[in-house]
Amino acid sequence: VLTILLLGSSIKTIAQKKIPILPGAYQTEKYFPLLKGKRVSVFTNQTATINGKHLIDTLKASGFTIQKIFTPEHGLRGTADAGEKVSDEIDPQTGIKIVSLYGKKNAPDANDLADVDIMLFDVQDVGTRFYTYINSLQYYMEAAIANNKPLIILDRPNPNGHYVDGPVLETPFISGVGKNPIPSVYGLTMGEYALLLQGEKWLKVSNGATPLSLTIIPNKNYTHQSMYTIDVAPSPNLASMNSIYWYATTCLIEGSVMSEGRGTAHAFAYIGHPSIPNKQFSFTPAPRVGAMSSKLYGQKCYGWDLTKVKPPTNKIDLALIIEMYKSFPQKDSFFIRPKSGEPAAYFFNKLAGNASLMEQLKAGISEANIRKSWEPALSQFKATRKKYLLYKDFE
Repeated sequence: VLTILLLGSSIKTIAQKKIPILPGAYQTEKYFPLLKGKRVSVFTNQTATINGKHLIDTLKASGFTIQKIFTPEHGLRGTADAGEKVSDEIDPQTGIKIVSLYGKKNAPDANDLADVDIMLFDVQDVGTRFYTYINSLQYYMEAAIANNKPLIILDRPNPNGHYVDGPVLETPFISGVGKNPIPSVYGLTMGEYALLLQGEKWLKVSNGATPLSLTIIPNKNYTHQSMYTIDVAPSPNLASMNSIYWYATTCLIEGSVMSEGRGTAHAFAYIGHPSIPNKQFSFTPAPRVGAMSSKLYGQKCYGWDLTKVKPPTNKIDLALIIEMYKSFPQKDSFFIRPKSGEPAAYFFNKLAGNASLMEQLKAGISEANIRKSWEPALSQFKATRKKYLLYKDFE
């Protein structure tokens, strides 16, 4: 009897592990009725798929009227360079007008939404403050409020949603890679982040505006303990889960003179510089789709191959950043210096969200003491975050 019970328990455990995580877009029975008879705008990119079929194609095949498509950084197909301005166009596959919200403007205007009845949002995020899709969500929400349009968010799992870590953004360092006082890794899905924006009153709302009509279609079988694997690259330089996990740490290297691996098949997992001593691993970055220009192209860089190192799953690897700084021979030129020389203008500080981390690295402060300096703001954020969770937490 005991054997049978144990066998039954094992089978149940195996079955539970095989239950697939289904993003909000898969729950068509929950949002199709809301779109019926409506003129729809969709904010999306290449990541919005349902069983390998794009959301746009699914909606069109189901008879819905899509007035226009709005796109974030990297465009609808996800091939534009980081920071590259993307122009409006007509989608050759569907004939639908595409309006870029990463070019001349960040949000739809009244003209864009004049012929729209309801707004839809579906983009795969990676869960770091400096990844710009959360900014796009905020602008889209603000446009919905300003134009009195209902908004539906099709939630997707956060591949870095199983922990919270890093310095919390300080107000002087607000930029295109950080708009709100959240840590580097904030542990929320897009749907939960939308609730945070709304609940903490971080959205820009004019006096007398009608409250946002917000519907979130949740993920199925997902918790913040899940290790979710993305099946479509969210952007050209995050082509693997290894890079997505390392990104939370190595994106800081974008603020230095070292290569973060752009121009290779392993951006954010290949880190190096021609002057790094005592390193056998080398790579030479060169132009490629999604990374046509960046640092040190054509130069042989020595450094770290993180494709062969297991990334941490519960914190950013601050010790690695300290090691990289210590390994660089010319310490006074490690950080890319802006023309003004002002602390808030350093790209490293914009990524970090403060000026403290740079000074701590220069002063040789230990990892433990740097982390201790993060703790008050980090603890406060964690308490705030709890209020907006839609899924079981990791702690």
